[in-house]
Amino acid sequence: MEKFKLIVDSSSNMVNDPAHNVEVVPLTISFGGKDYIDDQNLNIQEFLSDMNKNQVAGKTTCPSIQAWLDALEGTEKAIIVTMTSGMSGTFSSALQAKNMYEEKHPTSQIIVVDSRSAGPELTIVLHGIEKMIQGDIRFVDLEEEIAEFRMHTHLLFILQSLHNLSLNGRVSPAAAKIAGLLKINLIGTASKDGKLEPLTKARGMKKAIRELLKYMKDDNYHGGEVIIDHCENEKDAETIKEKLQAEYPDAQITIRPMHGLCSFYAEEGGLMIGFNE
Repeated sequence: MEKFKLIVDSSSNMVNDPAHNVEVVPLTISFGGKDYIDDQNLNIQEFLSDMNKNQVAGKTTCPSIQAWLDALEGTEKAIIVTMTSGMSGTFSSALQAKNMYEEKHPTSQIIVVDSRSAGPELTIVLHGIEKMIQGDIRFVDLEEEIAEFRMHTHLLFILQSLHNLSLNGRVSPAAAKIAGLLKINLIGTASKDGKLEPLTKARGMKKAIRELLKYMKDDNYHGGEVIIDHCENEKDAETIKEKLQAEYPDAQITIRPMHGLCSFYAEEGGLMIGFNE
């Protein structure tokens, strides 16, 4: 197939990869009177330090239409994968950019995919797309093929801190404080309609990891690709990898640090696990 440009937003925790024609378009995180652009120049340690001191609700801003147009510039064929439309206007702004670009460049062909997820599941979806376009699939069949592939990808997460969720009104400050004192971890998932939903709570990380692995099996995991993104918590990410490899020695498992947007939501100690069944 012809060469495609692959474009994702920064919730994917990916970096620009010119060798594979991949570009990352950043979101912006704002709190404490300061804007943090979620690109490769963001100092995560400084960002986390500022975030931990912050005591007011923050917000995230999706990429502008112009940012997507800049990423599309010069391309004839492109696939954009965005974080869930259930939590952000990112998909909407990318779709508007696609329509504007195709109007200006009538021979171009752009697909915009709503991942209905965030973090490592975006990368899992992108890897699936890369395999598709390396074959001889027709462009007109791509959207249906991507939708089918997405039926077999999943996201689970473990949160150790509920500080930001309490600041943004998702949980009460008292509940967040008690969870911290008792070392209660929240295990959750990306639902089919693209919302991040809690599944259960577990006291201590050992129990949380056991619960997570059970949920992976409930989601029909049988040794497909896994990406574990962590926020300053490589130790527990390695534990999950070791437990998975003990049962699925041939599974491709990658551990990566979170970037700004996912760190903002998952917070220090948080883990996001994206996987293909």
